[in-house]
Amino acid sequence: EGVHGGSKVRGVNLGGWLVIEGWIKPSLFDGIPNGDMLDGTQVQFKSVTLQKYVSAENGGGMDISVDRDDASSWETFTLWRVSELEFQFRTTQGQFLTCYGNGCSVSATAKSASSTETFQIERNNNGKVHIKIKSGTYLQATMDSQLTADYPGTPGWDDNAATFEMTIVANNLHGDYQLANGYGHNKAKQVLEKHRNTFLNVGDFEFLYRHGINTVRIPVGWWIAYDPDPPAPFIGGTLEALDNAFSWAEDYSIKCIIDLHAAPGSQNGMEHSASRDGTTGWPTSSDYISQTLHVIDFLASRYAKHPAFLGIELLNEPSAAEVPLDMLVSYYKQGYEVVRKYSPSAYVIICQRIGSADPLELYQADIGSHNLVVDLHYYNLFDTFFVNLSAIDNIQFIYKSREAQLQALNGANGPLVFIGEWVNEWNVTSGSQSEYQDFGRAQLEVYNAASFGWAYWTLKNDRKHWDFEWNIRNNYLRLSSSEKKVFNSLRWLLLASICFYQCQILELVENWI
Repeated sequence: EGVHGGSKVRGVNLGGWLVIEGWIKPSLFDGIPNGDMLDGTQVQFKSVTLQKYVSAENGGGMDISVDRDDASSWETFTLWRVSELEFQFRTTQGQFLTCYGNGCSVSATAKSASSTETFQIERNNNGKVHIKIKSGTYLQATMDSQLTADYPGTPGWDDNAATFEMTIVANNLHGDYQLANGYGHNKAKQVLEKHRNTFLNVGDFEFLYRHGINTVRIPVGWWIAYDPDPPAPFIGGTLEALDNAFSWAEDYSIKCIIDLHAAPGSQNGMEHSASRDGTTGWPTSSDYISQTLHVIDFLASRYAKHPAFLGIELLNEPSAAEVPLDMLVSYYKQGYEVVRKYSPSAYVIICQRIGSADPLELYQADIGSHNLVVDLHYYNLFDTFFVNLSAIDNIQFIYKSREAQLQALNGANGPLVFIGEWVNEWNVTSGSQSEYQDFGRAQLEVYNAASFGWAYWTLKNDRKHWDFEWNIRNNYLRLSSSEKKVFNSLRWLLLASICFYQCQILELVENWI
């Protein structure tokens, strides 16, 4: 069944709950030792004696040299974290640094990582490090610019061949993989259990109901299908939390969209798709796609008959640069048929590719015939075009560009249109409350025209303008229907009172007669 009364979706995303995004709640990562060296962190090393950078020439495939005056991509290595002190180093071409034992020359030739690709890093407080192999022998930069595992003894922190300056170039990934692998299983389980039990509760659904929200879009990760013991390093428990969300939603006549936010291998290389190191592996393996279809089958079979179930989004934000359209369309067609095995009427939602992709490409694909929805994500952010726009410029963009695109898609002969993510935030650094109200009003006015509806990102967030509850409570975002809901409640209360007193008067009259 659709939304009650044939209404459009007026939704809110439950982001940062069952799929971790560190920027939503950064404190989740506060207790990780060496927390600036998580999976996906990019580092560079400079020999203190040679004053040259460690380099994987051509991005990998040959011996490592220590001969570069400046650092760029060849001199940048991506961490795979093994433990608090142990790491594997991946080059830009995907090979791992490897060393077979004492006396070896380090090369960037391994296609996968195991013990011979694992190094231990010792740090001091001044940005200097020592690197040693499993046997305990330290690496050194030789005078002929090689990186070898043969430094004699234990180095100090003075200028010696085994000491390097380490620069952390980027530490941008803070997702489920980084949290679980950073803490280790036992501690990560404690952290995530507490988060899942406290971040949201039934009271949040009561709040949404009171403010006219009729749907929640719930991001989940692929590992939910393997609960309670998903593959390492992921932590079980998301399935029980999702069951709770469905129960709470049913109590308040709210519908649920399950959104597969993180696919095996990652469909976009971002933290919210649980990428280990920023790479996009999902389109590189048919096994990943088969596994994803299994996840859709699991979710559809479990929830298709639930009164609160509205639909499934087959994949969130696949990358236009990494995921070929033909591969994505093939997956969407198969996913549509999987859902239809369990429900003839559930909405099947397909997300446009992010990056340089026109959503019309999905309208031109014959994916499904019934209750198919295309999801667009509208942010006046994440693009240099928006950086210097004023408040008025942002609002005009909503009316001129967003509205025109929605009108074109609404008029197309094909799927319904869903603005599955949007936010009352922009790059305007000193926007007033009234300007935020105008921006929010413009978005609501335009997005209300989407044939399927919209969903705000997100319910709760440490960044206040991204936080739906904060926006409502502080009057930065005004939902007309919330006022209408209060008005309707008062109207029915008034009518009930009138009816009661009319009945009392009639009874008195009858008794008098």
